[in-house]
Amino acid sequence: MDALLVDDSSTSRMRLREMLAAEPGVAVNAHANPAAALIEAQMRAFDLILVDYHMPEMSGLAFIERIRTIPHYAQVPVVMITSDVCDAVRLAAVEAGATDFLAKRTTGVELRARLRNFVRLAAAVRRLAEQAALLDGAAEAAMRHMHEREEEIIFRLSLAVEYRDNDTGDHTWRVARYSELMAEALGLPPDACRRLYLAAPLHDVGKVAVPDGVLLKRGKLDPEEFALIQTHAEIGRRILGDSESELIQLAAEIAGAHHEKWDGSGYPRGLAGQAIPLAARIVAVADVFDALTSERPYKKAVPFEDALDLIQAESGRHFDPACVAAFVRCWPEIVAAGRCGSGVRAGRASATEPWARVPMLLREISAGVPEPADAAA
Repeated sequence: MDALLVDDSSTSRMRLREMLAAEPGVAVNAHANPAAALIEAQMRAFDLILVDYHMPEMSGLAFIERIRTIPHYAQVPVVMITSDVCDAVRLAAVEAGATDFLAKRTTGVELRARLRNFVRLAAAVRRLAEQAALLDGAAEAAMRHMHEREEEIIFRLSLAVEYRDNDTGDHTWRVARYSELMAEALGLPPDACRRLYLAAPLHDVGKVAVPDGVLLKRGKLDPEEFALIQTHAEIGRRILGDSESELIQLAAEIAGAHHEKWDGSGYPRGLAGQAIPLAARIVAVADVFDALTSERPYKKAVPFEDALDLIQAESGRHFDPACVAAFVRCWPEIVAAGRCGSGVRAGRASATEPWARVPMLLREISAGVPEPADAAA
């Protein structure tokens, strides 16, 4: 235990220092100058402080007020040493933040007992602080673990949806990564970018309600079939809606609006402009770009640069111009994420990432099963 003693009287300082140092495990740092003592208190974490009331450069009251502004010393016992024990002095000391008082006239057995009690009090306060820190750490770890499990569940569910009409889970990851990069380019706060990365994979969760005969149809969909495909946006919003989780709420917002268009010609509600949630506007660009650049048995992949031209051509019609501009600003990162090989997720190697705990999906179906007609529907 470290104790700080501040007293301009060399005699008093020496006497108290010897008595405190006699207590087992107590190291005493004594100062005659309160300003120097404050500087040291900021560099070291003392467990007990004793300060004289009358000092020439700074009063004991002023010292206590200053020391209590340092976060570490909010609960540390601070003892006022004084020869003036009147009620006015005691009240002023308590208001300044003193824990207890020690009269200078106290001597002998009583002085040793009082100092011993101060040491025991300081030790108890330190133990409580350490226990509180341990509990805080455990609570933080439990909360982090809960969030990681929530993230993993979201990614696994999104892969289950994608398993119906895609070869691997790479589409899900790429849309999430593109969306995160665009959010960063738009200047959104880091936590908002992170939430978008985690919520974007559920954008097509409503496809679980679309029959395989429509979802996996080879060739062009007829109007009735396309209308059925379009229901997946509203179904996804309803599946995810009314959740208490902020992450699921964001996913519901994206699922319900990522097929809306800037000019109002999208579905399911025909929203236009900024009436479309920003997260959905971002995911709309990411989803279409990945659909364009992904190869399927029924179509070839569009080269990245050509897909970029198509995205830019739809700025102000299909897409929010600000989102398209952000997409262009992070183009090198988009290309790096899009061209990484199957199972290699650029920039996401941490074991705490949900993708690190989710296996790749390899479809175990016969070659004769038809593939989906429109990956971006």
